[in-house]
Amino acid sequence: MPAMVSRLHSVAFHGIDARLTDVEVDVARRGFAGTIIVGLPDAAVKESIERVRSAMQNSGYSFPRYKTVINLAPADLRKEGPAFDLPIALGILLAAGDVIGQDVGEYLITGELALDGRIRPVRGCLSAAILAKERGLKGIILPRENGEEAAVVDAIDVIPVTCLTDAVGFLTGQLPIDPVQVDLDELFAESATYDTDFAEVRGQEHVKRALVVAAAGGHNVIMIGPPGSGKTMLAKRLPTILPPLTLAESLETTRIHSISGELAAGKALLATRPIRSPHHNASTAALVGGGAIPKAGEVSLGHHGVLFLDEFPEFSRSSLEALRQPLEDGEVTVARAMATVKFPASFMLVCAMNPCPCGYFTDPRRPCKCSGPQIDKYLGRISGPLVDRIDIHVEVPSVRYSELRGEGDGLASASMRDQVLAARERQLDRFGRDKPMTNARMSSKVLRNVCKLDAAGETILKQAMTELGLSARAHDKLLRISRTIADLVGVEDIHADHLCEAVHYRRLDRQL
Repeated sequence: MPAMVSRLHSVAFHGIDARLTDVEVDVARRGFAGTIIVGLPDAAVKESIERVRSAMQNSGYSFPRYKTVINLAPADLRKEGPAFDLPIALGILLAAGDVIGQDVGEYLITGELALDGRIRPVRGCLSAAILAKERGLKGIILPRENGEEAAVVDAIDVIPVTCLTDAVGFLTGQLPIDPVQVDLDELFAESATYDTDFAEVRGQEHVKRALVVAAAGGHNVIMIGPPGSGKTMLAKRLPTILPPLTLAESLETTRIHSISGELAAGKALLATRPIRSPHHNASTAALVGGGAIPKAGEVSLGHHGVLFLDEFPEFSRSSLEALRQPLEDGEVTVARAMATVKFPASFMLVCAMNPCPCGYFTDPRRPCKCSGPQIDKYLGRISGPLVDRIDIHVEVPSVRYSELRGEGDGLASASMRDQVLAARERQLDRFGRDKPMTNARMSSKVLRNVCKLDAAGETILKQAMTELGLSARAHDKLLRISRTIADLVGVEDIHADHLCEAVHYRRLDRQL
């Protein structure tokens, strides 16, 4: 009897991008029994044979007793993960002639099989749905738990299945399944809320002002102060004053979290800006991305959000230096022998650190036990080039008792966000709405045109450059911060007081 070959569409991933992968199954109906998978499969894909065998048998289907070859094309693209289980099982059933499918080639299929035939959720379904739409496919068949995530992509049918028999029934036309539908506006509105507020932070009003400036212009921040002064509380509330995510930003951020397995169960879309706070013992690969098969790191998971590095000097030197490229370019390039992958990494960096190893160098109420060389060594863990890339340096003193126990709340997120949104609106008017850009990202050419100083401003800038020994990069950052401060008060010209405030935010350059 001649060989029977089936072909279905599935998906593999290169970075956060989905690549169409054909699952070809050849059941020879002759020769010795045996099953082989070719096409650069990883261990999880190779192990799928045993999962598929058990799932088929426990679902009432027979596994072929003849030689079976499964090809995952293109053969030069590395395939990983268990998401090929479902298309492999369906391909075997079709190639063996046990089922006759309708419009099999019109769907992209993905899903992991349990031994009893149930279908478990997989990663990357949003990117897979986007790929299905781009390739003009009718829809995507996927695990029920991933249905809402994929349904945010319009113009395709998202078919949720809970077990292998459901998928077979749908493809044979015996089991109609309604596509998943979601109201994107309602979903976005329900998810776009924060559980924290700056009003919960007592005191530190000058630090809140610095964070308003940072949020308004997209500037990076480092906070230096003793333990318990509120640095972590302040940092974790920064997303609450940033502009709301646009739909395009939300989709891009959700894609990264979905492929990385970081999307919470039952969550279809990230509608709030992420904040990532890795521990200081995180490896360089965990922070910026890497691995034999490149994976997104914390800088990419914080895309369009905040990357918070607490205990900043405790991170390894190599990890901190690896931040320099994404801070400059807004993306990470991970080069490996097999492939070079780019991950988006446009984030606000917020760092927190103590002023010395014991933490009390600047605290008037607690004596510091560190010697001068110990303090210098501690601060020296952060390189000058990295400090240059952090726009705003702000001291966070201990909170006084009167502020902790005083009546009323401090500045709340709502009022701070109103200031930020007004400043961002001016930047949209200035730089254009087609490709939104913040002051922190403006090029040197644009900088000269929009950050002109009067005579008083030139004198202040010259004095600051001379006395603080600032670099050319720090010079540009002073102008960018001044531009943001002017935007916050709604004026086009940068005044001397705007520049003075900007210099105030760079006064720790000499110490670091």
